[in-house]
Amino acid sequence: MEIDGRTKICGLIGNPVEHTLSPMIHNTLAQRLGHNMRYVPLLVERDRLKEAVAGAFALNLLGLNVTVPYKSEVIANLREIDELAQNIGAVNTLVRTTDGYKGYNTDMEGLYRAMTSEGIRIGGEQIILLGAGGAARAVAYLCAVKGADKVYMLNRTWDKVQAVAAEVNRAIGRDVVMPMLLKEYSQIPAGKYLAIQGTSVGLAPHVEDVVIAEEAFYKKIHTGFDLIYSPWETKFMKMTKAHGGRAYNGLKMLLYQGIIAYELWNNVTVSEADAQMVYEKLKAHFTLAD
Repeated sequence: MEIDGRTKICGLIGNPVEHTLSPMIHNTLAQRLGHNMRYVPLLVERDRLKEAVAGAFALNLLGLNVTVPYKSEVIANLREIDELAQNIGAVNTLVRTTDGYKGYNTDMEGLYRAMTSEGIRIGGEQIILLGAGGAARAVAYLCAVKGADKVYMLNRTWDKVQAVAAEVNRAIGRDVVMPMLLKEYSQIPAGKYLAIQGTSVGLAPHVEDVVIAEEAFYKKIHTGFDLIYSPWETKFMKMTKAHGGRAYNGLKMLLYQGIIAYELWNNVTVSEADAQMVYEKLKAHFTLAD
């Protein structure tokens, strides 16, 4: 598809952005759906975020994705923010309005769509959540909103996990998130759980790292979902499978958060057939890399 005077531009702002797969998602969709749009990664230095957002609007960019380290910091530069993003405290998608950008968080709805596509439910479920950082905080909020019965939130430090659990419980209006230290996992009631790995532990090149190494922990898991997608199969996933559980990586979360952003920018609905086509292309990228 040719670039001309009517081509709409979207992009990703963050630091770093060199290894992003988002252009593959958006440019494939644009070509597939016949939209005159191009998506590019845009490196923004730490002290230039305000200028970058204003410059993007001045240059008539249709929309932006936002990645680390700017998902919270960017909020101060927006004209408006969606309620979900406000409650999560993080924005990953900017949508152009008449006088500025409106911020959304498509990460969590992307995670929900990814889990749903694999037959994983959250409503009424007992969940173990590893971590209490920005990603885990958002996951805890999602689980609470979608009707999880209990979320046992495990973290290395007590002050952090206690604060995050209290914040989410207060926002939801019920005590659904239970803060615990990692070493206290044995105190979780007997049973089988959905476990979500919400930390950066296990990212390449540290592929043999895992938040909890004890075999007994993995006997509690019926399904494990790791937000990481590189490596393709993390140590957390391998240990979950070794003890009879199902395990999934975060690639479909990446896919669906991108699809939701694309839908917001272009006011369209992407079909599951088109979503699956893009997913297969993303999977092939990892197969070729291996």
